Amino acid sequence: NAEKNGIKLSCYNNFEDFLKADMDAVILANYAHQHAPFAIRCLKAGKHVLSEVLPCATIAEGAALIDAVEESRLIYAYAENYCYMQHHFEMWRRIKSGEIGEISYAEGEYIHDCTSIWPRITYGDPMHWRNNMHTNFYCTHSLGPMLMAIDKRPVSVSGFDLPDYCRNGKVPETLGAGLMLVKLENGAVCRALHGGLRRAEQPNDNYIYYGDLGTMETGRFSDAPVVNVYKEGEKYCHGEWERYNPKQFIKPKAEYKNPGHMGSDYYPTNFFIEKILGQKDGIEWSIDVYKAVEMGICGILAHRSVLNGNIPMKVPNLRNKSERNLYRNDCETTFPDIENGKLVSRRELPPARERDEQFQKYIAGLWNEHAEFEKYPY
Repeated sequence: NAEKNGIKLSCYNNFEDFLKADMDAVILANYAHQHAPFAIRCLKAGKHVLSEVLPCATIAEGAALIDAVEESRLIYAYAENYCYMQHHFEMWRRIKSGEIGEISYAEGEYIHDCTSIWPRITYGDPMHWRNNMHTNFYCTHSLGPMLMAIDKRPVSVSGFDLPDYCRNGKVPETLGAGLMLVKLENGAVCRALHGGLRRAEQPNDNYIYYGDLGTMETGRFSDAPVVNVYKEGEKYCHGEWERYNPKQFIKPKAEYKNPGHMGSDYYPTNFFIEKILGQKDGIEWSIDVYKAVEMGICGILAHRSVLNGNIPMKVPNLRNKSERNLYRNDCETTFPDIENGKLVSRRELPPARERDEQFQKYIAGLWNEHAEFEKYPY
């Protein structure tokens, strides 16, 4: 397709050679726990960066990433497409305009049961990042839209480990779900649920907001209107509901036959480019490095809370350089390949190494046979 449109492509097998190429920006779509180090290298090489999910694998990486953006004065944008899904992007717009007032409580869910496709998405590799991550790390699909819409900094987080007991009561280390309660600087609380609870393979993403002037929530099932808004009138507990399927309030500049994720995949890249060009929509709607890192480290701290009896963990204000300095060596992680990482357990539950190895061998066998994981082996 590129050649048909007169676009010349170059391929590289060395990242340093790649960085020397004549280009203005880089889109990072490498493994989810490896984005920050490559983003930093790109920024230092004078390239704007659009990063896929996740922003960082440790709090120290998050601090270093913010440093690199501030020092380079280049554009960093976070490609959290769930913020731009049809239902949520519309609610973000209306909440930002103040239609339901100050938000005091919100819920976000990203439930995606990947069990049947686990061989395909991990390539049968026990060292794949998905096999070395607690679900709370992968929290920005559920938490991110809430942080963008409410626009308040998170200050503390409590995390919980929700085990996947499978069909016989045994818990693989690599499966399960996570829950976090995040307190914001205005006292509001966000409940974020994410991971592989039993559900159809199609992801389930729902959000609800309670403000002092009303409520906004998504339609939970396919036959319900996508956006539901309650706006209170002059009397308490008396108001009107508005239920509808919104049109895109920022229309794509090109026609797309199958835009992914409810049309959201277009927007992160579009707003990234517009922000580089100094255009209004890009400046207003692109997700910057501070928001991105805050989303990401909430997941890291939620897991830390899990391993410490679910107690609340302070979310550092990494926008403040003096506070950022306190976390430059905070390298706690569940990923064994993180440079200078301090390895911690993946689960609150006692690890079952022998059974986990059996599970991984089974998955590898299915991958080699190009088969799906349709039945639990234990």
